[in-house]
Amino acid sequence: MPYLLNVAYLLVLVLAAPWLAVQAWRKGKYREGFAAKFCGRVPVRQGDCPCVWLHAVSVGEVNLLATLIAELRIRHPQWELVISTTTMTGYALARAKYGASAVFYCPLDFTWAVRTAMRRIRPNLLVLAELELWPNLIAAARSAGARVAIINGRLGDHSFRGYRRIQRWVAPVLKQIDLIAAQNQQAAERFLALGAVADAVHVTGSLKFDGARTDRDNPDTLRLGKLAGIAASDVVFLAGSTQEPEEELALAAYRQLRGQFPHLRLLIVPRHPDRFERVAEAIRASELPWQRRSELDARLPDPLARVLLVDRVGELGAWWGTARVAFVGGSMGTRGGQNMIEPAAYGAAVSFGPRTHNFRDVVAALLQRQAAVVVHDGGQLTDFVARCLREPRFADELGARARQVVAANLGATGRTADRLEPLFAHAGSSPGAGRQAA
Repeated sequence: MPYLLNVAYLLVLVLAAPWLAVQAWRKGKYREGFAAKFCGRVPVRQGDCPCVWLHAVSVGEVNLLATLIAELRIRHPQWELVISTTTMTGYALARAKYGASAVFYCPLDFTWAVRTAMRRIRPNLLVLAELELWPNLIAAARSAGARVAIINGRLGDHSFRGYRRIQRWVAPVLKQIDLIAAQNQQAAERFLALGAVADAVHVTGSLKFDGARTDRDNPDTLRLGKLAGIAASDVVFLAGSTQEPEEELALAAYRQLRGQFPHLRLLIVPRHPDRFERVAEAIRASELPWQRRSELDARLPDPLARVLLVDRVGELGAWWGTARVAFVGGSMGTRGGQNMIEPAAYGAAVSFGPRTHNFRDVVAALLQRQAAVVVHDGGQLTDFVARCLREPRFADELGARARQVVAANLGATGRTADRLEPLFAHAGSSPGAGRQAA
């Protein structure tokens, strides 16, 4: 089975080679970390203390790990925590948040790569954020004597249907996992239906609630607000984690309302960095005065530029703290929504599109408490922003209820850490201590 997977992976790489080459040339993707990804030549861990290897695919998962990493460092300062990522943006953010020496690119799921990486890291525990079922990586961890856990586990409709089709191959992988800390009961039941061991599956809640800030006066938000020249009288409408055509819808809403509401400002934060230029072109075509976030470090904000394109990765969480009115992107197309917990935690008046299946439980909780509004098209988005501006009490009450929903769902970090600790009950020195790293 492992070698059949190698063949399948190689075939996929060969078929995808032209596309990968174009992406590497045009956008710089996939060029970094080749030795780590393809050969498993990650940094060699020198110490022999207990080690946790946490894997976060990209920016969202890197941010997700923050509260758990902080909790583990408080509880067990002697444990060594290392973080792997898959994407360039995730790698850059992880290095900034957690220190360069503890971050590396995760090897691709080839047997030689994952086995080499295991010999070099020697973890006691491999922790996979949300859903990363890489059979060879998991098998290599178990063979090296490490335990394996999935945290903040989720299975959306699309993922669940896909895994059901290949359940005969998925079930043996799930049975090797010692802990699945699921976000909710539905996710737990889906993991069990796919073949996970019942004693390994526990509902711990979503770490995203614990990671959300609630204080608008936090240092990062205050710094960014000052950098952008946001005045106390300004009303910020922020469209975050956007995808096509959501930027155009936000621009249309702002264009229609700015004459009636001169204190209105629009901030646009695209989901993917490779769309920054495309969004910049759309804003330029609108002929609205605007500015880039990347320009603000070198120059003062333009007082006439009421539209700001945030073309920096990893700042959205702090920018949400400036927002009075929020639209959470990825919800008008097929992506299934983005994280609406962050603006809700700040007490913004939150809106999103109708396609939010990736956050079904969060959406249900918000809508049940009348703490968010679903907008189905650009016209409804404009109407929502207009109502928030005309009826400040409506926006305040919407935001207050959103904060209450977040407060009611805190505690997943502690519950997850509680479930991880028993996996270290019999841990002594790290697996393979003293062994020559390949």
